[in-house]
Amino acid sequence: MIRKLDMENLTYAFPEVAFSEDYVIATYQAKVQTSNIEKLAMAIAAEQTTGTWIKVGADSLDKTKRFGSKLVAIYEVPDIGCDYNSDEPPMYIIQVAYPMENFSTSMSAIETILFGNISASGMIRLIDVAFPKKFIEKFQGPKFGVEGMREVLGVKERPLLNAMIKPNIGWTPDEGAELFYNACKGGVDVIKDDELMLADSPFCPLEERVSKFMAMEKKVYEETGEHSLYAVNISDNTDKVKENAYRALEAGGNCLMVNVYTTGHDTLKMLADDPNINVPILAHVNFAGTMAASTYTGIAAPVIVGKLTRLAGGDFQINGHPFGKFPVSHKVFYRCFKFFTQPWWNIKPMMYACSGGTTQLAVEKIIKEIGTDIMLAAGGGVHGHPNGSEEGAKSMRQAIDAAMQGIPVLEYAKDHGELARMLAFLNPDLMKNFDLMQ
Repeated sequence: MIRKLDMENLTYAFPEVAFSEDYVIATYQAKVQTSNIEKLAMAIAAEQTTGTWIKVGADSLDKTKRFGSKLVAIYEVPDIGCDYNSDEPPMYIIQVAYPMENFSTSMSAIETILFGNISASGMIRLIDVAFPKKFIEKFQGPKFGVEGMREVLGVKERPLLNAMIKPNIGWTPDEGAELFYNACKGGVDVIKDDELMLADSPFCPLEERVSKFMAMEKKVYEETGEHSLYAVNISDNTDKVKENAYRALEAGGNCLMVNVYTTGHDTLKMLADDPNINVPILAHVNFAGTMAASTYTGIAAPVIVGKLTRLAGGDFQINGHPFGKFPVSHKVFYRCFKFFTQPWWNIKPMMYACSGGTTQLAVEKIIKEIGTDIMLAAGGGVHGHPNGSEEGAKSMRQAIDAAMQGIPVLEYAKDHGELARMLAFLNPDLMKNFDLMQ
């Protein structure tokens, strides 16, 4: 006969189990009204491994010992030290250890184990996950990352500059190539498709736009000595994505883009792990808000857009900042940046591309918050310049130069006409600061 204590201890452990044995520890936030949080937490843990709501015949102690999860911590916030007595549900932090043996290097399997059925169980949110070193070493992660991107472009210190093609869709390969030329001649390092641009469309076929953009890349390099990348959107039906990548490379492409949160992290990993694909990959963030925007459900932004996308192999990723049209909080911005870049054994740092209304007025603020190992993603800030995309790019580079030299942008603009004109366009009240006739 198995004693009750022995049974319970199969599903309880201290967090030290992560160090002494091979477990992945997931951390959840749960806002629930319950008289027995331990029972609920154990149910959550069991649901993601061997457990179900009723005893089944094929279950066994051996299976539970080998494949079952362990509840390693429950914290009430705040820890009031007595029974909770309020109509408002309390907040708990629950940590569950999952045997590493349950996992594979499939990103979809990882996400299913960590937050599968329980994602629909109420106000529960995955806020972090800790993987053992021996598990992380099975992954390649980004091929290029921050330093690799700098090396490819020959840019050692300043932030990189990205501009997406505007308008988002509807342009032909010839129209796009002209915008590419003007923006890159003005100083843009990376041009990307909008996430809405199809890999192939009747008005803008993939091979044609890649080949024409790459011809312009060569022309700009001959004129300026600066290389540029074109992140072409290859997002498509799953069975077509790799084919699209190969077609883009055969047409001379030097960078790829995939809408990760609709095509899936395994699609990104497939591309990053392919030895025949040796160009940087842009992981686009669109649709991530469906997972990360809620306070009480979903997956915390640093985990889903930072840790998991970096693990899957994104070299750089579009993400928000506090100073744009879709502002994110300072704390989420900073914490996401750290998850993109902080040391993680063999996994290279992923470059944070600050996007969503990035203007010349935001450059200094962004750099002060997180430093220079970033990309500034400006669509309207480049193509919206009253004198066109080339001057728009120059004005962004001038704003970057000002920040790198520690000179206020308004002061720097007095001697740089492209920047002055854009600042006055963004805020007509600033016109009194500049003599735009010079």
